[in-house]
Amino acid sequence: MQRRFALMISPVAADDERDDFDDTFTTVDASAPALSVGELSTQRGDGVFESIGVVDGHAQEAEAHVHRLAHSAMLCDLPGPNAAQWRRAIEVAAAQCAPGEAVIKLILSRGVEHGPTPTAWATAAPAGDFAAARRDGVRVVTLDRGYDSGASERAPWLLLGAKTLSYAVNMAALREAHRRGADDAIFVSSDGIVLEAPTASLILRRGDTFTTPAPTGGILHGTTQLSVFEYLAAEGFRTAYETIPVAGLATADAAWLVSSLRLAAPIRAIDGAALPVDGGITASLNRYLLSPRN
Repeated sequence: MQRRFALMISPVAADDERDDFDDTFTTVDASAPALSVGELSTQRGDGVFESIGVVDGHAQEAEAHVHRLAHSAMLCDLPGPNAAQWRRAIEVAAAQCAPGEAVIKLILSRGVEHGPTPTAWATAAPAGDFAAARRDGVRVVTLDRGYDSGASERAPWLLLGAKTLSYAVNMAALREAHRRGADDAIFVSSDGIVLEAPTASLILRRGDTFTTPAPTGGILHGTTQLSVFEYLAAEGFRTAYETIPVAGLATADAAWLVSSLRLAAPIRAIDGAALPVDGGITASLNRYLLSPRN
């Protein structure tokens, strides 16, 4: 694969039933300028996106990502994406990926200010090397997100459950975690409820039960977390969505951050307190997550 691949997408209506969408795509030089200076994705972060892991040319959980893109678009009052068109864009981008791990990004922006249509594009690039995080684990700190657990229901305009391009807060949280000597962070609500990491979902193990924070309170429902729960259920484990208080983190038998690119990274310390690492489960999770799946 070339170092990066980029595909501009001319969005069609969600109910467009054409059979061939290839004439709505334009391959562009990924290193050359492609967006207008009036583009609202860059001016205001006004848009939504998805990051899809690719393994040996196979886009993982593509359908779940397309569905979540549509959900985020709905929350942001963007025109609904045509699912078939975006599936085809994923296929085209995945075909450009070399063997090994890569990442496809889907972006849907409100477009140019006062423009008639959204701007959309997809990119493909080699993925980063996450072997150390998968093998050795990560240290995390808890950070107050600044909202209580009912904020998303009271104030849906905060877009807490949408995967938007406005990621400045997420990146600031990671920088704060690094300042505190950790690798990552776990957001908690101001009333003491565990939420999610800036770029990952959280899974805890207690005995043979695996839990994750209930996807309420503005939590982005993780596609990788859903895949992990499907795998664990098939292996005979119990899975559950729960409201988890901050104090519950310290009582877990093991914990992981899971995401489309890093996959399953065991948590080895929370706020400086060591947490057991389950190497066997971690290895089995990552073997599964590296296998082709839809």
